[in-house]
Amino acid sequence: MSDAAEIRPVAETRDTVTLRRTDYEALLATREDTADIAILRAAEAAVQRGESELLPVEMVERVLAGENPVRVWRSHRGLSAHELAEAAGMAPSYLSEIETGRKPGSFDAMARLARALGVAMEDFSEFHFAGEENGDQA
Repeated sequence: MSDAAEIRPVAETRDTVTLRRTDYEALLATREDTADIAILRAAEAAVQRGESELLPVEMVERVLAGENPVRVWRSHRGLSAHELAEAAGMAPSYLSEIETGRKPGSFDAMARLARALGVAMEDFSEFHFAGEENGDQA
């Protein structure tokens, strides 16, 4: 692939520039790299400001393997099921049903769990984790 500094037009008019395909692809790759770097810097800045956190790959792998995200976050935070249930104001048995998938959890219950764990509700979504692994943005 060509270096962006070496790109030379094949033809030029007042309104158009014709490039070799390899030069065009190099420009696209440079643009994509620049966008990726900007996203990375924004994420790093959010971590530095305490607005976000880095997640261990093991945590993401557990969710992608089918483990309940609430249980994974609880474990990551070092909480027992009883401690989380108490912090979220719910019965430990209800938390157990959510973590084992027997109940989906009401919107209110999931919001309370998210607050107790210090995460956004979207962090309980397997799709959120899958998007991160595939480089997608939510």
